Amino acid sequence: MSGAQDRETIGQALAMVPSGCSIITCAAGGNSTGMLASWVQQAAFEPPAVTVAVKTGRPIEALIEQAGTFTLNLLGENPGPMFKHFGAGFAPGDDAFAGLLATVTDWGVELADAAAVLSCRVTGKVDAGDHRVYVGEVVGGKRNTDGKPYVHLRKNGFSY
Repeated sequence: MSGAQDRETIGQALAMVPSGCSIITCAAGGNSTGMLASWVQQAAFEPPAVTVAVKTGRPIEALIEQAGTFTLNLLGENPGPMFKHFGAGFAPGDDAFAGLLATVTDWGVELADAAAVLSCRVTGKVDAGDHRVYVGEVVGGKRNTDGKPYVHLRKNGFSY
């Protein structure tokens, strides 16, 4: 086996892994927040499950740990407004949903502008480097549009 490849070569290859973008939301103890997430994937058919990766230390991490639930708001073909709203992130206590049509549910916060919404119950988690990967059993869902989901490729596999 040959030696390890350089980061640039690995980064170019990692960048070819396509991902969508979603807004992960959570509500617990009277607090709620949301974050833009690109590392989301269906993980099982029965029961239906998804995985989401959250950078360690993000404010939503503590809420997911407390609630044991999250909502995945999948973005459609025109994600610009949601990128702008959620792109910078939110500090604890900030109103992450100001100016948006949003509904707090038992699972998190549903965004009216999402292409689809999945309500999830956390069934597992694993630390993966600088992220924590949550496994969520999908306990509810709805599709809000006939349009296609947003999909993108990153320029480099070592940054968002």
